[in-house]
Amino acid sequence: MFLNQQEKKKGPRDVRYAFFGTPHFAVGVLDQLEAEGFIPARIITAPDKARGRGMEIAPPPAKVWGTMHSIPVSQPEHIDDDFIDMLGETRWDLFVVAAYRFILPQELLKIPLHGALNVHPSLLPRWRGPSPIQTAILNDDGTGVSIMLIDDEIDHGPLLASEVASLSVWPPKANELERILASQGGKLLASVIIPWVTKELEAIPQDHSSATFSKKTKTEDGLIDVSGDPHETFRKIQAYSDSPGAYFFVEKQRRQIRVKVTDATLTENTLTILRVIPEGKREMSYPDFMRENA
Repeated sequence: MFLNQQEKKKGPRDVRYAFFGTPHFAVGVLDQLEAEGFIPARIITAPDKARGRGMEIAPPPAKVWGTMHSIPVSQPEHIDDDFIDMLGETRWDLFVVAAYRFILPQELLKIPLHGALNVHPSLLPRWRGPSPIQTAILNDDGTGVSIMLIDDEIDHGPLLASEVASLSVWPPKANELERILASQGGKLLASVIIPWVTKELEAIPQDHSSATFSKKTKTEDGLIDVSGDPHETFRKIQAYSDSPGAYFFVEKQRRQIRVKVTDATLTENTLTILRVIPEGKREMSYPDFMRENA
């Protein structure tokens, strides 16, 4: 028996979607979607901004990915009515969100036929909010990824799927955990898109009474006590490896010098600092730093 055109099973190329995301986490998700045949028709990301010591204007990682794949890229300063009207001129099956800078307003969420799905790097409802990866490490918590249908509250919508992270080492550095969760999240999303748009999959409400919340990370959060609890200090070093960085102060020539820790190990109950970046200097081994400051 042959299927007619309307009954033909949907495939990745039949799903027209726009992707909202900015940092390397978003690129990890895009890589996995592409590997499964899901190519976005448009990428919406943050504007170019000054980065690095030279403060040179540079595009966000998601824009670089889109340009390399010849995909149209939009970089709105704000999600305003003009931008919503522009997106609304196209028929969309789905929006996909992975670490985008803005909360999507309801008028935007009404555009795609099957709503907007978010890839969130935690096991929702645990660790909603802006820093779930760092917070899971700080709290010595298990983690994973969740695929959620976006509603009008932050990380609040019903779940399509979730999966515990596949980790061989705990705690990893935050940027390594981000890479793992982006890849795992992209694969998990790819596995649910077709069942979702064909209505074979139902979204299940979260248990909101069990929700926990992460906070926006500040520079001062990275301050560590090198003589304090070694387990807590090590988790801080791992959690803040990328941003804002774990650091301590030493006194040199009657002023406080900030020293960023870039690598450390924890063996049983002993913390060993391996690499540091002293204020105004290049990265060096911690023993060399100690010899210089003896």
